[in-house]
Amino acid sequence: MAEPLKAMYNEQFLHDFGEKIRSVHSVFDTDAFVISAMAEPWDALELKARMRRITETLGSHLQLPYEEALAILFAITEDCVGFPYLIFPDFVEVFGQGAEHWELSMQALERFTPKSSAEFAVRPFLLREPERMMEQMLAWSKHPDEHVRRLASEGCRPRLPWGQALPMFKLDPAPVLPVLEQLKADSSLYVRKSVANHLNDIAKDHPEVVLETARRWIGTDPLTDWIVRHGCRSLIRKANPEIMALFGYAEQADEATPLITSASITIDSTLLRIGENSELQYKLQVCEGTPARVRIEYGIYFVKATGRTSRKSFLLSDKTVPGGTILSGKRTHRWANLTTRRHYPGEHRIVLLVNGREVADTLLKLEGDQ
Repeated sequence: MAEPLKAMYNEQFLHDFGEKIRSVHSVFDTDAFVISAMAEPWDALELKARMRRITETLGSHLQLPYEEALAILFAITEDCVGFPYLIFPDFVEVFGQGAEHWELSMQALERFTPKSSAEFAVRPFLLREPERMMEQMLAWSKHPDEHVRRLASEGCRPRLPWGQALPMFKLDPAPVLPVLEQLKADSSLYVRKSVANHLNDIAKDHPEVVLETARRWIGTDPLTDWIVRHGCRSLIRKANPEIMALFGYAEQADEATPLITSASITIDSTLLRIGENSELQYKLQVCEGTPARVRIEYGIYFVKATGRTSRKSFLLSDKTVPGGTILSGKRTHRWANLTTRRHYPGEHRIVLLVNGREVADTLLKLEGDQ
């Protein structure tokens, strides 16, 4: 089993980091720093809690004004690259939010983000002074460094994983839109992925905003088209009619002229235990006529702890096919528990979806693991 990510913060890392500090600040006591950082309940601390423990311990052992402490971090920045050094922007978040530190903290976040990422550290600043901070984000969106430009988008995502939520942007995404407009055809895929993920966040609260943005952006630049497609993925999974039409997915004309003339989905065993695998087979025929773009998925109505069910969909195929085409395939589905999904015994309905519509189904009974 792979080590948990928090394990990167261990005694060796802390000692090496302390020695980096001591190389530019000779009075720093590395051994005392390590002992303090790893004091109980260190072993029980998860990733972000360990990060914050290191940050706070560093501050208490430096015992310097914020400006002088940052100067030490600036001096070793080039030797502190990668995910573990999220402690640098975290230091700014913890010690640099005072009004008198604003300019210096912005310089520090800009400097640190290419080495790790300041996407989490900017969020308390946004919560405190959203208008001022969004002016800074807009300025960063024009920065020559792709990491800083990405920060402009990633830092103000309303639903950033692992990050503090930004309820004001969940309520009204208008303040972030100028940043996304600036970045909509960015030359860096790293930046474009962030813009797409940002749009996908907005779509969960304001699908109409994303639809209007998609209509304006689509067709203006191939780089922008990629962002629009990826940013609308949740709306596509939900088969939002306007989004489906925008991307050219075939519609069912009427009940008398179905898009799919026949369809089936079967499973190799209708009785399984949690942890086992099943093989799904599907087959469908598209109606005769003009070529049609079809998105084929299978969905499972998972039984929850309460006994109720909730559907999750899994992509099988997404392409344009000639009228009359017969499509078929297989897919292995694993029923093992995951960190993101736990299985519960009960009857699970499995459906075949085409462009968001259920066209066939089957049942599987899941029993508890042994």
